[in-house]
Amino acid sequence: QVQLVESGGGLVQTGGSLRLSCAASGRIFSINAMGWYRQAPGKQRELVATITRGRSTNYADSVKGRFTISRDNAKNTVYLQMNSLKPEDTAVYYCNAEYFIATIPSSWGQGTQVTVSS
Repeated sequence: QVQLVESGGGLVQTGGSLRLSCAASGRIFSINAMGWYRQAPGKQRELVATITRGRSTNYADSVKGRFTISRDNAKNTVYLQMNSLKPEDTAVYYCNAEYFIATIPSSWGQGTQVTVSS
């Protein structure tokens, strides 16, 4: 199994920036894609961005041009740089790891709160 630990959340004003980090440990060799999802109060969890081991990326339309996902395979860490933050970005952000073997359920971190004040 893989353990994921997020950090970097907090309170920021509209237009500000934050960088989230997610450190993976355990059976990291089995990880293919890693990503960030978020869940706002009363809403479903939604995709923010993903990155494969080969560094192919995918972003939600709502964050394109503002957020950047990156991955340091040597450190087993994935990052989410968030710029030009908006109040609607307020949510709990979760790190996710998907495996090369598709039948293995993905792993989730415990979540980190991001709050953007207007």
